[in-house]
Amino acid sequence: MKTSYRDSQKPYAIIIGLESIQGLQSARILVQRSVPVIGIASNPRHYASRTRVCDEILFANTSTEEFIQVLEMLGPKLSQKAVLFPCYDESVLLISRFRQRVEKWYHLVLPPPEIIEMLIDKISFYTFAQEKGLPIPRSLFLYCRADAEQAATQLTYPCLLKPPSRPATWVRHTKLKAFKVSNAGEFLATYDHYQGWINALIAQEWIEGNDTNLYTCNCYFGATGEPLVTFVSRKLRQWPPGTGQACLSVEARDATVLRETIRLYKSVPYRGLGYLEMKRDERTGRYFIIEANIGRPTGRSAMTEAGGVELLYTMYCDALGWPLPANREQKYTGVKWIHVLRDIQSALYYGCQGQLTFRQWWQSVRGRKTDALFSWKDPGPFLAALAKAIPTYLSRRERRREDYQISRKFRPWRAVRDRHQNPNHERYLKMD
Repeated sequence: MKTSYRDSQKPYAIIIGLESIQGLQSARILVQRSVPVIGIASNPRHYASRTRVCDEILFANTSTEEFIQVLEMLGPKLSQKAVLFPCYDESVLLISRFRQRVEKWYHLVLPPPEIIEMLIDKISFYTFAQEKGLPIPRSLFLYCRADAEQAATQLTYPCLLKPPSRPATWVRHTKLKAFKVSNAGEFLATYDHYQGWINALIAQEWIEGNDTNLYTCNCYFGATGEPLVTFVSRKLRQWPPGTGQACLSVEARDATVLRETIRLYKSVPYRGLGYLEMKRDERTGRYFIIEANIGRPTGRSAMTEAGGVELLYTMYCDALGWPLPANREQKYTGVKWIHVLRDIQSALYYGCQGQLTFRQWWQSVRGRKTDALFSWKDPGPFLAALAKAIPTYLSRRERRREDYQISRKFRPWRAVRDRHQNPNHERYLKMD
């Protein structure tokens, strides 16, 4: 254990969930502002654990109370109260629930506990949004098979089926966060396959449009409930396609997304980092809220910083009561954010579908951008991720596994049917 924590002239930033894109990026960004960083990660073998920007990396399960115990152990060793940057929804929830145990040593930049509980759970959030008249797609909540059967007759297709949150029981089985289904039979088969991993599922109207119809806004609200930073961007590609996470995004100007983000977070007592994703319907031009993230950085936080807007340092300074940085206004310089390894996968998929040419791909990635993983000053995480990715493409067994997961993602009804026909099916299920 390091013994010189008290020598630090600035308060530490504690990154909880270093083994994530948002965790790694947050650590790098804050170190660039001369903020000392301690990381807490669940997995010492994760590529992000190869970073050299942290003063120290501690290991604990960031989705259980175990990391709270690490914070309690670390707190008395610090000379000043540190600022917590949780990077997962589960970590945000646990810090909120155990805030009395850690607030003696740490600044917690979060809204009240009841607001966190309501906004993180999609069922309670969608219910709140319906009551407030916020633009959300039609959503049905499925607690049992009877709910699913009734919903199957009421929905228009295609539609989405997704969990209200992704607890450890869900992540152990699959990393996918939503499933697009095309008809009632596929809907019920998908429900039957995934319902055992969570207490409820959400059926939601599909908003027509491709990846470029998805917009996001990162923001930070201060103690007075006013937005101190906002930054709007648009997805260009995501992985997996359709319902995945961005792998290429660009800074964008969109008044509707900005307005709805501010309206949502000002409708409740709110302080902290926020994020809203919206999708524009290709048919009507209307915008709908897809999801909100609260209390934590996201993957696109680094694009905010690359665009000249100091999102995370604003939170750090505000937590400490320091003067805020001057660079807090979006300048719309067209900066891009890319996760190269995932974008190659996405581009290959769209290329095989005849939806993307090499010329179109090259034009899309040109221009000033920041990379999710690669850094000349901190190359270890990228090299470790690349070393892990290469065997996947060289090994026939790993390629079969990858192809199977993607085929399940786009045809879950077939995966459920194959459980009874393919003797190797269960082996692949356990590899998710």
